[in-house]
Amino acid sequence: MNDLEGKIAMVVGAGTAGDEIGNGRATALLMARHGATVVCVDRDADSARRTAEMIVAEGGTAEGLGADATDEAAVAALVADVVQRYGRIDVLDNNVGIGKLGGVTELADEEWNRVIAVNLKTAINAMKHVIPHMVAAGGGAIVNISSVAGLRWGGAAYASYYATKAALTHLSRTTAIEFARAGVRVNAISPGYIKTPMVASIAGLSATYGAADVAQMWEERDRQVPLGHMGEPWDVAEAAVFLASDRAKFITGTDLVVDGGLTVKSAG
Repeated sequence: MNDLEGKIAMVVGAGTAGDEIGNGRATALLMARHGATVVCVDRDADSARRTAEMIVAEGGTAEGLGADATDEAAVAALVADVVQRYGRIDVLDNNVGIGKLGGVTELADEEWNRVIAVNLKTAINAMKHVIPHMVAAGGGAIVNISSVAGLRWGGAAYASYYATKAALTHLSRTTAIEFARAGVRVNAISPGYIKTPMVASIAGLSATYGAADVAQMWEERDRQVPLGHMGEPWDVAEAAVFLASDRAKFITGTDLVVDGGLTVKSAG
């Protein structure tokens, strides 16, 4: 398992509460298992450091850093510091996201602005400051974690989430073309129903499934997936490692859907 041997990977959104495993933490852990030195970044510095500690405990190399990825100046300083100390950034994984229930007639302006800042601007900030270094180094790989919510209706009024994820997917495609000749590959991953701490924490989401609690919501989401069960953060991490590795050296501008067949079913 050395697909990323010798590479410097920066995972933005690598933290999860406590010792729980979310998409970002799973990705950081798996990239380290595949040989990467991983810079774990999260708004919660303690959570980022916890992810790094988990990697080191497995024999990997990592450090955890705190940064608010919605703040461009903070991201610029972070990237400059990482490049100065490690020489380059070979892999960038943008894994920051929040969900807010509400349709276009319901969401307050500040709610829209917050979701746009977290779900979209964080990836823009990171790509803006990492890509020039990748170009100077002769290439790199970027993986942006989007969602099947960016492809179609998901069963609940979730306007800001739908809009930002659709934007992130298309931004990934267009940025891929813009920097293809410079050797920078940019791809998106669109997870479907993944059992993560973030999903469990979204206020009011269980009720949209007619569920009394989160456990009942998990059962309903399992039922809706053609494979018969939700995915787990490791499924997203496996896709991210593949797209970041040289096994995907001829893949750019794609959106890898990881959803157990959910979107195909919805399309029918």
